[in-house]
Amino acid sequence: MGIHEECGVFGILSNQKENLGKRVYYGLYALQHRGQESCGIVVNDDGVFSSYKDLGLVSEVFSRDTLAHLSEGTMAVGHVRYGTTGGTIRNNCQPIEVNHQKGKMALAHNGNLSNALELRDKLELSGAIFHTTSDTETIAYMITRERLTAPSIEDAVSHAMNALEGAYSLILMSSAKMIAVRDPYGFRPLCYGKMQDGTYVIASESCALTAVGAELVRDLLPGEILVFSEQGIESRREHCGIRKQKTCIFEYIYFARPDSVIDKISVSAARIQAGKILAQKKPVRADLVIGVPDSGLDAALGFSQASGIPYGIGLVKNKYIGRTFISPGEKERLDLVRMKLSPIISAIRGKRVVLIDDSIVRGTTSKQIVNLLREAGAKEIHMRISAPPFLHPCYYGTDIDSEENLIASHHGEEEIADLIGADSLGYLPLECLHELIGNHAYCDACFSGNYATKIPQDVRKDRFERKLSER
Repeated sequence: MGIHEECGVFGILSNQKENLGKRVYYGLYALQHRGQESCGIVVNDDGVFSSYKDLGLVSEVFSRDTLAHLSEGTMAVGHVRYGTTGGTIRNNCQPIEVNHQKGKMALAHNGNLSNALELRDKLELSGAIFHTTSDTETIAYMITRERLTAPSIEDAVSHAMNALEGAYSLILMSSAKMIAVRDPYGFRPLCYGKMQDGTYVIASESCALTAVGAELVRDLLPGEILVFSEQGIESRREHCGIRKQKTCIFEYIYFARPDSVIDKISVSAARIQAGKILAQKKPVRADLVIGVPDSGLDAALGFSQASGIPYGIGLVKNKYIGRTFISPGEKERLDLVRMKLSPIISAIRGKRVVLIDDSIVRGTTSKQIVNLLREAGAKEIHMRISAPPFLHPCYYGTDIDSEENLIASHHGEEEIADLIGADSLGYLPLECLHELIGNHAYCDACFSGNYATKIPQDVRKDRFERKLSER
C-alpha cells in the first residue's frame, strides 16, 4: 500500500474539571490509523492552555508522566497527523496554538485546502508571519483575522469559511468554547457523541467515540458549525446546502476503521459490498479468497459470499509494524512488506488464490505480496482491487500529488498484472462506486478526474518550503 492518510482530530468538553489528557490519549489511539507522523494534545483550564506535541506515535509521544503533567481542565483537543502538506517537523505538529488580541485558540485540522497557497500569499503580503509549512496555520490566521472584528469566535469561523476552499474538518478550542466545523462539501468525516456523565466528544470517526465510552449522536452536516459551551450546543447552518456533498469515497474503501460509521453508513458493510461487486463484475475460477490485512479483509469476505469460493486467512499481519508507507525509501518499503505480512503456507500451497486489496498505487507493494504467495506455493494468483484505478492526484487530503507514480496512469489491467506477477487483475468499476454506500454523495476525483473545486496551481507536498527557497 502506497497511500498516505490525512489526519485525525479529537475534542472533548466535560461538565467538570478533570484530567482530560488521558481521555484524549485513548481517542487519539483509536485514530492512530489516520496519522502516524506526529500527535498532540492541548488542555484548557479556565482559559489557560497546557500542551504537549511531538513526532511519533501516540504511545511513543505520551507517557504516563507526560499525561500527568498536562493540567486538569474542562476542554481538550487532540490531533494525529500525517502531513499531506508540509514536512515532518515538530513545528508542524498540531493542534496549532494561537494567542491573539481577543484571546487564545487551539486548532486541529483534517484535510487539505485547495487554495492554501493563494490565501497564504495574501496573508503574508498583509504582514502575517508563518511558523509552519502546513495549510492549517493558514486556516488559523484566517479565523484570527476575522475574530478581530467579529462579535464571537463562531462568527469569525463562519466568515473565514467564505474564503476557504477544499477539505477541512476542524476542531477549534477557544478559552470558553469548543467548535466543530465540517467544510461545505463534507470531504472528510466528523461526528460527535455524548457520554453518560454528559461529556461531549467530537472525533474524525465514530470508533474514537466508542474508545472513550461515548455514544454516537450524529455526523456533522457538510458546512455545519457546532458550538459547544456551558450553555449547551448551538448548530449553525448558514454554510449548509451551498455545495453538493462530496465525502471522500476512499474513506469507506481504505482510510476509516471498519468499525466506524460515516454519515450513517457502516464502513465494514461498504467494503463487503465492494467485494460482492468485484465477484460479479470480475469473476474468476479459484479455490480460496484471501484479503490483504486489514482493509482488504472485509472485501474478501464479500467476494467469497457472492462467488461461493471459500474465504480464508492467507496472510498474517505483524501488528507491531506500522503501515508500509511510513518508510520513506523504496528499499525500506519493500523490506517492510516482508516484515509486515507472512503467508500461511498450509492454506495457500497448491491453491488458485483470489487476492483482494484496496488499491494499487505504484505496484511495488502488490508485486511483493504476489511474490510472497508464489513462494508459499500458490498455483495461481488472481488479484482483485476493491477500488477503481488511481489515475489522478487528490487535492483534499490524500497524499497522491502526481500522476507520474500512478501505475494505472501508464498501464492497463493486463499490463499491470504482468508487472506485479499476477495471473489476472480486476478493479472495481468506476460506475459501481455508488453501490458501496447507496448514494452519489461522494468524491471520486482520484479515480475520475472530476474535481469539486478549482485545481491548485502548485500541488507539491513541499510547496510551502519550495516557495521560501525560490524567493
